[in-house]
Amino acid sequence: MDISADLRHRLRGIVVQRMETDPAHDLAHLDRVWVNAQAISDETTNMRVLLAASYLHDLVNLPKNDPDRHLASRRSAEESEPILDNFGYTPEEIKATRHAIAAHSFSANIPPETAEACILRDADRLDALGAIGVARNFSVSGALGRSLYDPADPFAESRSLDDLHFSVDHWKVKLLKLPADMLTKRGKALARKRAERMIRFLTEFAEEIGHPLPSDWSQLNSTR
Repeated sequence: MDISADLRHRLRGIVVQRMETDPAHDLAHLDRVWVNAQAISDETTNMRVLLAASYLHDLVNLPKNDPDRHLASRRSAEESEPILDNFGYTPEEIKATRHAIAAHSFSANIPPETAEACILRDADRLDALGAIGVARNFSVSGALGRSLYDPADPFAESRSLDDLHFSVDHWKVKLLKLPADMLTKRGKALARKRAERMIRFLTEFAEEIGHPLPSDWSQLNSTR
């Protein structure tokens, strides 16, 4: 087992029991973020920092409807420090990992200032797109008691978008806008491919409920 594999194994052991409460932010989510991060990284990336940030970024995971959710990434960054110190990370590596963790969150509104922070943010957001993104969206919505869609107006053609009540609304409010907000070239390319999968799914979804998908939805990914 090489050093990175051993470190990954130890990090997974630290977080496994803390990632059991939310099916959208479980250990499998961390594994996927690490896979995404590796796909985006290059030879200049500090992989020790990126690996630790991938597995520790959701140490503190608050529900989407928690009023303190915007503080979760900062708290995760704080709680990561003793773990990183125990794993032999240098002060510079700890600082870089903490920043990547703190800056990854959409709600924290902290600008990523390093390559590793940009990669982690993109890698985490990629997990909200594609086939996994569809599954996670419906899983979270179900846990929060939200409806799949508004049967009277599924695609909000005559009403305001309301993703606090309708799961599909969240696609237009946030998810399908993610590709345009990616910070890395590789992340943006992957995000667009995954958004295309979601639009194909949504087109078939619309057909099955007997309500054609409006053109402004089907063109979201291609026009951004």
